[in-house]
Amino acid sequence: MTRSLARIAGLVAVATFLSKLLGLFREQAIAAAFGVGAVADAYSYAYVIPGFLLILLGGINGPFHSAIVSVVSKYEEHEAAVIVETVLTWVTVFLLVLSIGMVLGAEPLMQLVAPGLSQSTAGQATQSIAVAQLRILAPLAVLAGWIGIGFGVLTARDQYWLPAISPIFSSVSVLAGLGGAWLWLGNRLWQTDFALLGGQVLAGSILAGAVGQWLVQLRPQAKMGIRWGRLRWNWRHPGVQSVLNVLLPATFASGMLHINVYVDLQFASYIPQAAAALGYANLLVQAPLGILSNMILVPYLPVFSRLTDPQDWPELTQRIRQSLVLVALVMVPLGVLLAVLALPVVRVVYERYAFDGEASRLVGGILAAYGIGMFVYLGRDVLVRVFYALGDGETPFRLSLLGIGLNAGLNWVFVRAMGAPGLALATAGVNLVTFIGLFILLQYKLQILPWRNWLGVLAQITGASGVAGAVAWGLWHWGAGVLGTLLGLVVAGSAGLLVFAGIIMRCGIPETGLLADKILARWPGRR
Repeated sequence: MTRSLARIAGLVAVATFLSKLLGLFREQAIAAAFGVGAVADAYSYAYVIPGFLLILLGGINGPFHSAIVSVVSKYEEHEAAVIVETVLTWVTVFLLVLSIGMVLGAEPLMQLVAPGLSQSTAGQATQSIAVAQLRILAPLAVLAGWIGIGFGVLTARDQYWLPAISPIFSSVSVLAGLGGAWLWLGNRLWQTDFALLGGQVLAGSILAGAVGQWLVQLRPQAKMGIRWGRLRWNWRHPGVQSVLNVLLPATFASGMLHINVYVDLQFASYIPQAAAALGYANLLVQAPLGILSNMILVPYLPVFSRLTDPQDWPELTQRIRQSLVLVALVMVPLGVLLAVLALPVVRVVYERYAFDGEASRLVGGILAAYGIGMFVYLGRDVLVRVFYALGDGETPFRLSLLGIGLNAGLNWVFVRAMGAPGLALATAGVNLVTFIGLFILLQYKLQILPWRNWLGVLAQITGASGVAGAVAWGLWHWGAGVLGTLLGLVVAGSAGLLVFAGIIMRCGIPETGLLADKILARWPGRR
């Protein structure tokens, strides 16, 4: 690699942080305008298929991105251009047909995604808005494929800034769209009579943002010799076959994970406002997950791919441990703190205008359940990328397939007991089982993972996180009445992190020093 892992991770972290920050502003604007009402609820259902494709195919670390990186990084520029253009040709044809199908079949698709909406008058109104939004969002299918392939090419050539920062275009587009609607309609924007118009503005803004993400790729790709519109049909090319060998099972495997989202929404359609609440809570979890995912998975994926020879497996094992422990050092304490401080976090972030106290309590309960599963969510992604690097996309696919049935069963159990938060807890359960399954199968494949040592490290991190969570919970309940919501949250969260840092630094975990060095290296005035 032309740059060190630490430098790449820092660059990606800065870009991703900026993207996530604007993404938070975007969700705050949506929450303020629509709360957990009909427009936000409808959007959650309308976005499930095109959004699934945008995340699955167009997202960093998605199957298209991972497949392109793992193959293109092994070819010279000219041959890589041939491979990419061939993949683009076939992908465009397939996704174009899919987009047209979504436009023509929007109404039955919404009935399939959210069957519970048709059982009430309010639900039927929400369904009508969702149908209109889906027809606007349908072209995201084609754009998703283009974006994912393009970002894979850039990453394979060690260009990390643009892929990490590209979601800003979507956020800016939504903020501009809602800002324009606000200037036009004012407070009427969140009134029932303007719900359909508000939903169309929201969907159109999302589509415009995706167009921007694609357009900014064209110039750097052209410098690599890749020409959009140059049709190539030779799918038997060895490089194209290598991409497909990773892409197809990886797409299905990741698709299985997103099918779980569809299963969740089916259950949510019978619970008023649950779909919108899931979306708001999920954003607060995905922000830190996205930042760390890009810090770790983006620079580590090419490394995993270059260590697939059996003689390199000892170093591969060290890299796997390093990435998993770094994930645990951040995600375990953060997940615990997010779980115990869920309600004040939601109040500070969202509670204004159309988003009231009742909405905060609903979203807070879901956020607490999501926080519990943050480590296994990202840890699973690390292990999946190791399997992809080893050329094995079938194993993650098979486990994901089993996870669908498990998710439906856990939803049925937890929703009956807990309501909407049970949906998030079921997701955490599926991720835990998948993570354990992947780890066992990876040990069987490599035969050299020192899992007992790794489990001991995870136990230390979990114990320190538990103490930090208890301290934060106690300080919040004391500080809420004395200091107020925002200041009480800052004091409780900061104290929890300091307690965790103080305990974990005494545990002698090597990755703790690595993480501390990375943080201090980014501190102003430090080198």
